[in-house]
Amino acid sequence: MILGRVIGNVVSTMKDPSLHGHRLLLVQPLDRHGREKGRVIVALDSVGAGAGETVYWCRGREASFPFGAAPTPTETTIVGIVDSVNIPA
Repeated sequence: MILGRVIGNVVSTMKDPSLHGHRLLLVQPLDRHGREKGRVIVALDSVGAGAGETVYWCRGREASFPFGAAPTPTETTIVGIVDSVNIPA
């Protein structure tokens, strides 16, 4: 899983029927210190994340796991909302 911050959402009038009812969010990847790292990605939301929240996201085949047996065409999914990050000194 990778840290990121939700920075916006995507509005789509035409999408795969299996995506109806799911939100697409823009996520800025972060390093472990909370600094921006890499390009913004579009992720399917499985946890109800909102703008400005720090989240965990995953990519690849595992990205469809939160949606159970239903085939969900996604490459990237938000799988958790982060409450805090503690880095040992």
